[in-house]
Amino acid sequence: MVEQAELTHPPSNERLRTTNPATGEPGRAYDPHTIDDARSSAAAARNAFLDWRGTSFADRAAVIRKAAEILRSRQDEFARLMTEEMGKTIADGRAEVEKCAFHCDWFAGHAQQYLANEPIDIGGGEAFVTFNPIGVVLAVMPWNFPFWQVFRFVAPALMAGNGALLKHASNVPGCALAIEQILHEAGVPSDLFRTLLLPSRNVEALIKDENVAAVTLTGSVAAGKSVATAAGSMLKKCVLELGGSDAYVVLEDADIEAAAKVAATARMVNGGQSCIAGKRFIVVHSILEQFEAAMVEAMAGYEMGDPLDPATKLGPMQSVKARDEIHQQVESSIRNGARLLLGGKVPDRSGAWYPATVLSDVQPGQPAHDEEVFGPVAAIIAANDEADAIRIANDSEFGLGSGVLTGDLDRGRRIAAEQLEAGMSFVNENVRSDPRAPFGGVKHSGYGRECGSFGIREFVNIKTVHVKPQSEGGNSRTE
Repeated sequence: MVEQAELTHPPSNERLRTTNPATGEPGRAYDPHTIDDARSSAAAARNAFLDWRGTSFADRAAVIRKAAEILRSRQDEFARLMTEEMGKTIADGRAEVEKCAFHCDWFAGHAQQYLANEPIDIGGGEAFVTFNPIGVVLAVMPWNFPFWQVFRFVAPALMAGNGALLKHASNVPGCALAIEQILHEAGVPSDLFRTLLLPSRNVEALIKDENVAAVTLTGSVAAGKSVATAAGSMLKKCVLELGGSDAYVVLEDADIEAAAKVAATARMVNGGQSCIAGKRFIVVHSILEQFEAAMVEAMAGYEMGDPLDPATKLGPMQSVKARDEIHQQVESSIRNGARLLLGGKVPDRSGAWYPATVLSDVQPGQPAHDEEVFGPVAAIIAANDEADAIRIANDSEFGLGSGVLTGDLDRGRRIAAEQLEAGMSFVNENVRSDPRAPFGGVKHSGYGRECGSFGIREFVNIKTVHVKPQSEGGNSRTE
């Protein structure tokens, strides 16, 4: 599975109740919103946007910087909330909160530069391109990075002068409401940003609401197709960041021990529950056995433990259902010829636990090869040589991130820049998102970009303006 904006949801008259993935114990319950609530919020956000778009970049930046201050001042509180709702380790939660704060600071400091008018020469008079906010952006967000993926969209959206609505995953309602509280406390007008605890069956109707200008989704391919269809039917812009089955090409000139450490780090991001976690490690035959041994050693260092312990490197999966799906993919792969090198057994304990797992002899026809395994399972695939490894890496419906592990930087640069079919490609390090660089994919990993100048320009009207004195008359040229 991938991190999903779910396609199912409890009936609207049922409260949303969270479950602690580490223990299986029930958590807090929340009252959901109705579609009428959502429509009212969309109308209010549209009205608030009409005022917000007229504020200065300096005024918006002061608000977004205040949000960064609040995030940092309550870092432990928000990290613990993530642990309780979706099982993130406390160390990863703290890092996620800090990343959100840095993201806010970055766009507070750079939005004006990213959206500054750009002069153009069209042969007379004054001509320039300007970037105007488009309205209310609806975000449909997943559970796996419950703070980061929201702030990744909302900081640039607000800095661009837009309004925003959040429909978060149903298993992290506390995180969703905490984000609303942070932004309102920072000074975002209360109607300009709203969290909606909305059943997913009502998302299509909200996308089609006249007060929603655009939509962004991080989630599954199925959810992406559903959102794109609804947005397309209304000719509304959407940005989709969907699944990934990131491939890392491991070449014969790589430092094997170092490569295995990078590979294990890439695979175990957020317990393997990340769209840009490395999932397929494509290794040339000449170093296959050595890499297998090094990878098992590196992955074995990720022991399951209490997610509230700062030393823990692997917490529970987000739910027992998700854990069981991962295990089924592992077992099916083994039945179809994969070789289990590490893990692969469901522990006898309460909660959604699954160990670090390594499979080799992974081939087409096995889930570990053909599907996205959204958990701590590394798939090792053998390749004949560099060309074969690149072919295997690109033979996927996904194209989000990719990596090259090699001792020859020129070789790695060439493969990463020119030959791997992905929105991001890193050499000798694990793929990650960063506020300063565009983030997104190709193929079934979606389209559009977040972060950097490319991301903030997704939800603006890129407008050409041409100004000529009356004395110069008109221009007879046509379209």
